[in-house]
Amino acid sequence: MNTSLNINFRKTALVLIDLQKGIVPADRSGKVVPNARELVDAFKGNDGFISFVNVVFHDGTDALKTETDAPQQASGKQPPDWAEFVPEIGVTENDYTVTKRQWGAFFGTDLDLQLRRRGIDTIVLCGIATNICVESTAREAFQLGYQQIFITDAMAAFSEEQHESTLRFIFPGIGKSRTAEEFLTQVRC
Repeated sequence: MNTSLNINFRKTALVLIDLQKGIVPADRSGKVVPNARELVDAFKGNDGFISFVNVVFHDGTDALKTETDAPQQASGKQPPDWAEFVPEIGVTENDYTVTKRQWGAFFGTDLDLQLRRRGIDTIVLCGIATNICVESTAREAFQLGYQQIFITDAMAAFSEEQHESTLRFIFPGIGKSRTAEEFLTQVRC
């Protein structure tokens, strides 16, 4: 059921979620950043639009706080470089970056506006964590009408079970899933 992809780089954006110094260590496989970098190179080589997304909390009071059954992740004082993109993905000062203050990359940012102004109707999505910020962004994108391609080995969660649950139960209903190699092979055809 893995149909080929017909990618028009002028209408497709790569959206990378939270590949930043304070979050990337959660990728125990070590594959997310190298696979994401291959995608960055492919998009840059085809003049594609890339959105590098990070999460930053000003002083912790801007983080969402609700009562939950699960322990809340710390969002207060972080190390000074916590929100910096990892250098391996090659973000430059000319690249488009989005800073979010919650899970999803669309809510409270200008991401949708910037994509629509460029005529983009498809996003290629990857990052950390699969079941939290990537999935939240994917759900928002689906509701906004974007076509989506999820790069499964360029994303990770805090457990394999969390990662696989989103890949198995959520993503098939809102887009297409590919590995980085499958995506890159199919767009070169």
